[in-house]
Amino acid sequence: MTMSWTDERVDRLKKLWADGLSASQIAAELGGVSRNAVIGKVHRLNLPGRAKSGGSSASRAKRVSSASRGGSYASRGGATRSMPRTRGATALKPDLIADAVAEIDTRPVEDVVVPIFRKLPLTELTEKTCKWPVGDPLQDDFYFCGVECDDSAPYCTYHSKLAFQPTADRKRMR
Repeated sequence: MTMSWTDERVDRLKKLWADGLSASQIAAELGGVSRNAVIGKVHRLNLPGRAKSGGSSASRAKRVSSASRGGSYASRGGATRSMPRTRGATALKPDLIADAVAEIDTRPVEDVVVPIFRKLPLTELTEKTCKWPVGDPLQDDFYFCGVECDDSAPYCTYHSKLAFQPTADRKRMR
């Protein structure tokens, strides 16, 4: 049974939210509604965020200042610029994404030769052909690379470089 949001319940939700109760506390107070339903309704009503979020203002200031010092890409081995502080869906805004992409380490890749795919179906693969899939397996134009490879490798040299990254490179990307 689903609970409907009557005008009285919405008014009560707004008051409890303004009083600083958590979504769980509001759900318990209203009854017949989940914490997630309260959160959804709060967002649909565009109610303001909370000024206080638990803890004393001194401990909150300490958390913010320590996050400012340690919140840069440099502390994680990346560029030296601070990571932009975002809230909610603003993390997906194009200008913020562009800033983050601009800071990705783009080292030149040496000795990259893209092979000419043989476009083999699954039935024509052998021990010595590259098994790198290309496209959507549910579509008719799906195929495998099919370029010659070593007996011990499932992929050609090019696709092996894509599939098997050295541990140091993986750690640097994080």
